[in-house]
Amino acid sequence: MVSTIMDTLSQIAEKIIAAQETIMGPLAIEQAKKVSGLQVDWSKHEVKLQGNEKNVLDSLVKRYELLFGRASIEVCKHAVKSLLPQLPKDQLPSSLAS
Repeated sequence: MVSTIMDTLSQIAEKIIAAQETIMGPLAIEQAKKVSGLQVDWSKHEVKLQGNEKNVLDSLVKRYELLFGRASIEVCKHAVKSLLPQLPKDQLPSSLAS
């Protein structure tokens, strides 16, 4: 179960970065690489989370929010809405909660 949650969290991070990339281009990847606990190999579209994955995802969303405001949070939520039901409520990052 734990690895399934971790896989889902990695997929969420990847989808967020991909959605932001369509809007801001390479800057989205540069910013994601600056998030502590996030390893990004964008040539393979691989994203790994280390440490408190929930906090890492919140940090990723907040980094995009700092650049582009509230609209970036909505982009993130939209990008991952199909994956959120797969997470237990206690694993849902607060920045992605409805």
